[in-house]
Amino acid sequence: MKKLKVNDEVIVTTGKSAGKTGKVLSVNRKTNKVIVEGVNEVKRSMKPSQQNPEGGFAMKNLPLHASNVSLISPKTKKPTKVKFVVGKDNKKSRVSKACGAVI
Repeated sequence: MKKLKVNDEVIVTTGKSAGKTGKVLSVNRKTNKVIVEGVNEVKRSMKPSQQNPEGGFAMKNLPLHASNVSLISPKTKKPTKVKFVVGKDNKKSRVSKACGAVI
């Protein structure tokens, strides 16, 4: 589904991170997964390399399934579903089902 795009503000609806909000950093259309900033973070160990000679630990955002996040309406700041509307200039735009605001 092409309802989520990079830099959209979303809220996590299910899972251990339910209720957290953040911006979409990336969208993988093949696997239908999204990476949200500050959500589903884990600590990963890193081997020493030329760029990072000490190694150590780094925080990493893991992907979530797109069905577990919901887009936040810019007008009401609440989760909303999205529909597509073709305007007078024959351009398709995303519209919030709850309030009718163009996203």
